[in-house]
Amino acid sequence: MKTRFWLVVVTLVAVGGYLAWRQVHGRAAAVAGVPPGVGTRGKAVTVAAATAVEREVPIWLVGLGTVQAHNAVNIRPRVSGALDQVNFTEGQMVAAGDVLARIDPRPYESALAQARARKAQNDALLANARRELLRIRSLVESEAEGRQLLDQQETAVAQLAAQVQGDEAAIAAAQLDLDFTWVRAPFAGRTGVRMIDAGNLVTANQAAGIVVVAQLQPISVVFSLPQHHLPAVQRRVAADASPPMVQALGEHGVVIGEGRLELVDNAVDTATGTVRLKATFENKDLALWPGQFLSARLLVERRTKAVTVPAEVVQAGLNGTFAYVIRADHSVEARPVKAGPSVEGQTVIEDGLRAGEQVVRDGQSKLQPGAKVVVEGKAS
Repeated sequence: MKTRFWLVVVTLVAVGGYLAWRQVHGRAAAVAGVPPGVGTRGKAVTVAAATAVEREVPIWLVGLGTVQAHNAVNIRPRVSGALDQVNFTEGQMVAAGDVLARIDPRPYESALAQARARKAQNDALLANARRELLRIRSLVESEAEGRQLLDQQETAVAQLAAQVQGDEAAIAAAQLDLDFTWVRAPFAGRTGVRMIDAGNLVTANQAAGIVVVAQLQPISVVFSLPQHHLPAVQRRVAADASPPMVQALGEHGVVIGEGRLELVDNAVDTATGTVRLKATFENKDLALWPGQFLSARLLVERRTKAVTVPAEVVQAGLNGTFAYVIRADHSVEARPVKAGPSVEGQTVIEDGLRAGEQVVRDGQSKLQPGAKVVVEGKAS
């Protein structure tokens, strides 16, 4: 009877110990976010590993943007007349001041000549009136003439002087119109499609221009970032007098241009919750073209001695992110980590890992805390 009693007691203790062991390991697995009973029995699980590395990490903020000409202008005639010459070819690079077209100057040369003739006539009348004023003033001083005649002559001189001033203004206006018959490039840039041919009549400030000139060197990129990145951008702008670096990214993330941030817009777009930024690029190789869609990334920080691991090391669990750390006895520990930004496939670990620790990079689905592992190949 006693033997049977103790046999029952031993059996109950063994069952209770097993259940307690399952409960403890089940809780650990739940914390890690993995199913219980996986990778705890049988032979060791083969996994790929990586080593936490300390390095300098640039922190980029990436947004979508478009390329815009630094300056662009639709060249319109400023005076009317026949378009005598078109002095550019489509797609030509032009310098500031280059003559793009010529409007028939003859009507404006005639108007300028007439304005100069009127001034010459009024100059002669003014000179004669001033001589007469001197004569009358001497007569008044000798009391040979009355004061009234002197006043009348002074008024006549003032009127003629005003007419001469008006003539000078008319000459300046006529000269300006003549100068406008030379249609010049306002800045260095590239011409687009010619919109009118030589021989056509044009009018001042007509809706249809002659050509659009776009400045491509330098060139601008306007891109947007979510509003929650605004504090980081503001900290970077305030931290250093030099403008932050911006890179333009082409297909597959290839850097096709490097420039500097010029502007953070003064308002957040309420419809999209984003803020616009503008960067300027030298664009020496003309890799950037107006209207081009691309990604732009802004450098806001360089973290020195940051602990990084491959992005696939970090796993999502019920209580947050964690990583499987390989211990010296080849068992794994599901350690909670605080993951920072990811850059070029590497994730910054802000808390939870030390440089040099070995972590599981692939094969996490077969693991739970305490499981034995065999590392496949060398850790990277």
